[in-house]
Amino acid sequence: MTFHVAGAASLSSLLMSVAIFALSSQSHAAAVIDDAGHEVVLDAPAQRIVSLAPSLTELVYAIGAGNKLVGAIEYSDYPEAALELPRVGRHDLVDMETILALQPDLVLAWLTGNPRATVERLRELGLTVYIAEPKRLDSIPSHMRRIGELVGSGDRAEAAITDFSDTLADLESRYSGLAPVRTFYQIWNGPLITAGGNELINDIITLCGGENVFADLQLMAPKVSTEAVLVELPEAIIASGADDGRPAWLDDWYNWPVLPAVAQGNLFHIPPALVQRHTPRALQGAQMMCEQLDQARNSLD
Repeated sequence: MTFHVAGAASLSSLLMSVAIFALSSQSHAAAVIDDAGHEVVLDAPAQRIVSLAPSLTELVYAIGAGNKLVGAIEYSDYPEAALELPRVGRHDLVDMETILALQPDLVLAWLTGNPRATVERLRELGLTVYIAEPKRLDSIPSHMRRIGELVGSGDRAEAAITDFSDTLADLESRYSGLAPVRTFYQIWNGPLITAGGNELINDIITLCGGENVFADLQLMAPKVSTEAVLVELPEAIIASGADDGRPAWLDDWYNWPVLPAVAQGNLFHIPPALVQRHTPRALQGAQMMCEQLDQARNSLD
């Protein structure tokens, strides 16, 4: 763009033209703050996205931008279309060469799930990286909105957020005020791992009118002992496991009939992807958990 200057009036016009040009050139820019506190800026909506977490892959599809994904991390398995994406490694071992070959204009990373050195190296190589650290239910719409802005899918993101918020409000109105059920959520059996108070699962338990017996633990996925569970006397035990199937080790609790959950037969299972990924599907898992805890609640009457 070329400007010719002739006197003060022309200078004034020049400055105005420069300002208008600058604004128009940024009309499609996006800028958000990620969970690492970085400002993520794009001059135009991202067209080629690489995701380094299964939950982030799923969020991109949820806001209608799945067609812009060109690569994803291992275990990005939902929706079915995600299975066809080129793999860029594991969450803890990223294939840098593959990512660079895919020429992404946006990389979605997981703060505590991806090696920090890897994420920093991606930045050093000139890639734009959005870092997410989803922990709670309310982080799901927040990330949909921010990612939606970066990929130019704001309207679809807002529609997905509305659906999420409406479903959440319905579950809250139906279950959150009911009599509390002391709940032990078991992620794994060897070692025995549960959900602490600063996690998505704790939010879902609370939403359903449950009381997480290990809510005081602030570590992510804390280890506990069998003795600690026995002391807490949970009235319901909910397990996840490694896949969609009910883990066989859940039945090990039948060795402890002193537990109210065992005495009343309140041993339940929810597929882990429905309660351990920060995506809209978490509310499907919440619906299952709410129904299970209501069953436990009725058995205790």
